[in-house]
Amino acid sequence: MTYNFKEMGWTDVRDQFRKWRENNERCSDDVIQLWEAVLETRVQKTGNERHLILEQVIIAAFDTSRLDIASKCIQLLSTEFPESLRVMKFEAMRLEAMQMYDEALELLDEIIAKDETNAAPRKRKIAILKAKGKRSEAIKDLCDYLKIFMSDQEAWHELCGLYLAEGEYSKAVFCMEEVLLHNPHSHLIHQRIAEIRYTMGGMENIEISRTYYSQALKLNSNNLRALYGLYLCCSYIANSRALGSKRKEAQKMAHWALETAALRTTKSSKINSNDKLISSLESTLASLDIKSN
Repeated sequence: MTYNFKEMGWTDVRDQFRKWRENNERCSDDVIQLWEAVLETRVQKTGNERHLILEQVIIAAFDTSRLDIASKCIQLLSTEFPESLRVMKFEAMRLEAMQMYDEALELLDEIIAKDETNAAPRKRKIAILKAKGKRSEAIKDLCDYLKIFMSDQEAWHELCGLYLAEGEYSKAVFCMEEVLLHNPHSHLIHQRIAEIRYTMGGMENIEISRTYYSQALKLNSNNLRALYGLYLCCSYIANSRALGSKRKEAQKMAHWALETAALRTTKSSKINSNDKLISSLESTLASLDIKSN
């Protein structure tokens, strides 16, 4: 956004910053522009609100790679609050942005030692370990974090991703099941569990995967990914050595899933004539080599 800096006073910028904070909007580029043009030399006039403004500018500076501005603002806060763990966290973020990971980790460990219930530095430490490619250490620290903050859904999601990267599918499923306890009506979580179970393979996992795909479709009938997943699971069962009744039921469900997917794809497609594309999709899905072990 372009601003007419000549017509904006420091009070106007202060009010705009406050509005962004209240609406949880970062608007990092705009924050930096207004800071440099108007508010930087007048920040002392904002009273007690200047601390919030300085923090807002620090985050915006990290977003826009303006580490010079971040350093100045961190120095201002550090002078006023020399022992503040919050300011130490910003300094660790600055070191992280400069790829000085070892120094950042040392500072984060110091913060954690002083306040073990502080979640933010623990998350930053895990992010650094992940950035350095130390997945095993990141998993260990994230498990320790979840022993204290068990209801953190984002952390369970992150741990699931780390386990998947390590090929630990059973542990990844456990993480997603923890997320499911908090959001039992989310079709995306059911779909995610189904995909992991399908990847694990084996008749038992495929049947469980089919159940989760079915639940995902029940919660959101427009979920095409779950529909295709259901087709794959049913095709696997239909070509397995399961009981005849199970195979017959699976064949019917696979046929229904494929027909429904084709119908919905046709309705939602912006291409006027896509019969050939649908036929190609059907032949591709039908030619998948889905066999039991």
